Amino acid sequence: MTQATTPIVRNVDARHRYEILVDGEGAGFTAYRDRDGQRVFFHTEIDDAFAGQGLASVLVREALSDVRSSGRRIVPVCPYVAKFLKKHEEFADLTDPVTPEILQWLKTTLAR
Repeated sequence: MTQATTPIVRNVDARHRYEILVDGEGAGFTAYRDRDGQRVFFHTEIDDAFAGQGLASVLVREALSDVRSSGRRIVPVCPYVAKFLKKHEEFADLTDPVTPEILQWLKTTLAR
């Protein structure tokens, strides 16, 4: 039996985000949109009640691992995801740069 405190990360495709759960309770998420084989991460948030437990790192690592297994590439518009990638070189091979074109596409997509 696993510990109740082991966080669970799941991709909620319909909501375009990965969520992290602690004891079945939503503790945070990282949001994305998909574009031509890229998963563009634009916002990561951990609930204040769960701050300081390293959950953002667990969440982003699991999300990026899922992107790797899906064959997509990562575009780190989200500042937290970008910071995480600087520290974790193992994802460098599937990271694409954030370009003005992607930012404009994201703005248009999120405005819908």
